[in-house]
Amino acid sequence: MSRHFDDIQLGSIELFCLASENGSFTAAAHVAGVTPAAVSRSIFRLEERLGSRLFVRTTRSIRLTEPGRVFYEQCRQALTQLMEAQQEVMGSQTKPSGRLRISLPTTYGHHRILPLLPKFRELYPDVTVDIHLGNRNIDFVAEGYDLAIRVRTQPDSAMIARLLEDAKLVVVATPDYLSRAGIPESLNDLSAHECIQFELPSSGKRISWLFDVDGKEREIFADGGYCCSDDVLGGVTLAKHGAGLFQTYKFIVESELANGSLVEVLQPYSGRSRPYTLLYPHGRYIPQRVRAFVEFLLQYRTQWAGT
Repeated sequence: MSRHFDDIQLGSIELFCLASENGSFTAAAHVAGVTPAAVSRSIFRLEERLGSRLFVRTTRSIRLTEPGRVFYEQCRQALTQLMEAQQEVMGSQTKPSGRLRISLPTTYGHHRILPLLPKFRELYPDVTVDIHLGNRNIDFVAEGYDLAIRVRTQPDSAMIARLLEDAKLVVVATPDYLSRAGIPESLNDLSAHECIQFELPSSGKRISWLFDVDGKEREIFADGGYCCSDDVLGGVTLAKHGAGLFQTYKFIVESELANGSLVEVLQPYSGRSRPYTLLYPHGRYIPQRVRAFVEFLLQYRTQWAGT
């Protein structure tokens, strides 16, 4: 079999894929550890060889042409297969190590991920874990994160997305509050209750409560005298101290529901959920510490699906 590619061509294809996924030559250069000029030159050589423009360039952005999109899809698949083959060979010879930077939502971090990290480090003691707890959007490239977990993410070609769970929603209150205010039997009863609200810090919009009515999702913007923002655990704390009703994820209040300090209401209308997704960037090389953490978390999906 004769040779069809040299190292320069393969490198140019990698940089082309990085530019496609990151939306600019500068971002691709940052990921690859080269200069933006080197990325530009490599892609220009690739276009000359192919005899086709791969990008529409403006002063602020780049956009794949139709031939560029087709070429990207095929190249990404091929590079992924090459990396998987290489890592399968290397994986038997080296152990995951280095610094793992993770961005977690406060709620999911406290109740799902942080309790698992000691077990992860028992398995991989050479990996150090740097955790950021917060609900803002992050810039993977600029801030140097390896992974993030987010709720209700939008599709992004620059990211690999793995669903961790559809987290079930429940409406809860204390027995004391319910004895004072009564137990709501229907969604119309919510107007007569103190409904604790949560406000998104990024937009200032209040989160709707989700219910299942005859198999269809129904949104309700309930009202009340309490509104928390940034950290949804504030609403849980208010509910635990008798302030009113609050819709939250079941995994947060499982122990309180079990011991009776909180009670679930409106159960005939439950069944809605929100998805939590593990995100990490496409790249020419996914470090073993990242792969190890992804595989470690995915093994809990069946367990979480039952809660």
